[in-house]
Amino acid sequence: MKSRLARVAAAASAIGIVLIGCAAVPPAADPASDAPEHRVSRKASVEVAGTYADAVAKWRTAEEVNEWIGARFEYDRDRAMQLSETQRARGATVAIHAPDAFFASATGICVDLARFGVETLRRVDPQSRPVYVMIEFDPVYLSGNALRRHWVAGFERDGMRYFFADSKRPGHIAGPYAGTQAFIDDYAAYRGRQIVAFSERDSYQRKLRKPAARQARSERPS
Repeated sequence: MKSRLARVAAAASAIGIVLIGCAAVPPAADPASDAPEHRVSRKASVEVAGTYADAVAKWRTAEEVNEWIGARFEYDRDRAMQLSETQRARGATVAIHAPDAFFASATGICVDLARFGVETLRRVDPQSRPVYVMIEFDPVYLSGNALRRHWVAGFERDGMRYFFADSKRPGHIAGPYAGTQAFIDDYAAYRGRQIVAFSERDSYQRKLRKPAARQARSERPS
């Protein structure tokens, strides 16, 4: 009888371990959206002064900026359609939120959040060398709009790379990584989408090509 009870107890314990393990598996990312899957941090008690200038004066690290993002950021799906590749190809122009405006509303899409992360960290911790990371996926289509590009913020610490201000997982800092390529490999697996290109940039704005200088007729190649 005791032997039988021991076997039942062992089986129950094993089942419990399996269930705990299943509960720890994070939900799969929806490949068709840059909106958050689940919130890493939604602390209503995040203490932030009333204005963006006050917050910047108080914050010292990426972790503090990240905590605010996790507690406050809301994704704007309608804005994502307005800034899609399809609408921009039709000539639509929508301004990217400046950090102070974003702080007031905490609403936007990936590029708004990345701009807030990069420009804020440049003010509170410029030694971390914050940069934009532009990720280009194979496109997906929502309501006839092509969604291809995604933006996050990157920074350095102790020779390692970290990434945050990601609309897909606000409140999360990914890292440390030895380099950006290692993060990209992990991120493609997490998103379930093929990444066809990426680049680190100083700005979210496209650089206009400079026209070639005009040459005098005698200087032109024959």
